[in-house]
Amino acid sequence: MGRNRETGKSRLSTKGKIDVELLHLNMKNSLILLLLLAGEFCLAQPGGKLQHFANIGDLQLESGKTIHDCRIGYRVMGKLNPAKNNAVLFLTWFGGTSQDVEGMSPWHAIDTTRYCLIIIDALGDGFSSSPSNSATQHGPAFPVFSIRDMVQSQHQFVAQTLGISHVKAVMGISMGGIQTFQWAVSYPGFMDDVVTIVGSPKPTSYDLMLYTTYRTIIDSDAGFEHGNYTTNPNIPLANMLWELFLTTPTNRVNDTPASGFADWLKFAQTKPTGDYNNIFYQITAIIGHDISKPFNGSMQDAAAHVKAKMLIISSKQDHMVNPAPAIEFSKLVPAKLVLIDSDLGHLISNFSDPRIKDSIASMLDEK
Repeated sequence: MGRNRETGKSRLSTKGKIDVELLHLNMKNSLILLLLLAGEFCLAQPGGKLQHFANIGDLQLESGKTIHDCRIGYRVMGKLNPAKNNAVLFLTWFGGTSQDVEGMSPWHAIDTTRYCLIIIDALGDGFSSSPSNSATQHGPAFPVFSIRDMVQSQHQFVAQTLGISHVKAVMGISMGGIQTFQWAVSYPGFMDDVVTIVGSPKPTSYDLMLYTTYRTIIDSDAGFEHGNYTTNPNIPLANMLWELFLTTPTNRVNDTPASGFADWLKFAQTKPTGDYNNIFYQITAIIGHDISKPFNGSMQDAAAHVKAKMLIISSKQDHMVNPAPAIEFSKLVPAKLVLIDSDLGHLISNFSDPRIKDSIASMLDEK
């Protein structure tokens, strides 16, 4: 699910990967301009990197607990029309932020001269309310949230804060795609189109093996202190496991020759990560996700609840989010399925790829 590496770039050398990660770290440490917009939202050009925040008040979670003074981070590209019905919501991936999504140039597929692209930071990404940034519920005191809670917070922000009652589309990559499946059943009449990219309506047993192992590595690390650390730890085993599953064996062999393994190992063990409490909470949300829960476990009943047109883009060789549940769901809706066979595995997302760019643009253009 990425952890800020959903770039879709192929065959980077190990040195190139290190350079990209260092550049990303510098971007993270750069000054962020904070503006709160009122009324009509407009960003003159893509790439403006304007980070916005909105407070939606106390957020009641499905567990019965509350996130106090819940804050939502977001970025806007394009202009909201007078009817406020041309918005496209884009949801962030695991460990990713709206800044990272903007860095992927989504306007290659979403025409921001026609649509108002609103990228929303998910709970736990360090911009929206998270264990790392909560003043009153810091660290392990932060309440556990679900994918459904993420979606509820986004709907509350869009409907109440922005005053939008209907959007053109909701879309996302990886955990963003997982959230998009939830949007489709939680708020079926809220959007015309749903686009989920390398997402899933629920994790498979294979996914759960990976995610649970990853979470256990984090929780077992002495530096993590079960979330009670004062300095964000470096957890090399967690990094190494995640790097291993992002693509495929073929990609790894072609991308990193045996002679370059020592460089890859150093990169995997030392690369920058986000706050590990944030990571722990988001992976926990993914582990517990299943859109069929309110339908007594029936995915068929969940699919019958979907009203929007649906585009599902999956990766046949995805080792991070198994494509089988998404493929099966596409038959139940039915939805248009774009199945990409690439040794990039989970990292197929590239808005310059005609298979992705054209399928999204066509979906948005349909009446």
